[in-house]
Amino acid sequence: MEVKLTLKLSKSVIEKAKQYAKKRKRSLSKLVEDYFTILSSKDPVENTKISPIVRELAGIISEKDVVNWKNGYTRYLKKKYE
Repeated sequence: MEVKLTLKLSKSVIEKAKQYAKKRKRSLSKLVEDYFTILSSKDPVENTKISPIVRELAGIISEKDVVNWKNGYTRYLKKKYE
């Protein structure tokens, strides 16, 4: 059974969401329904569709690599703007 829901959002957010939906040939209502379905599922990550490319790349970069890169970049910026 479908039920009407009224939301108050900023005009710019609504316009961007409509453009997003139009590009994907879906209704804004369907996008919101899908989003709420993911949010309310027991394990939202498992229910999210992941492209084969992302699945293939998952795990290539460790958390340690990201932290090391971030620290190195921070040092670079500090030195650059001293």
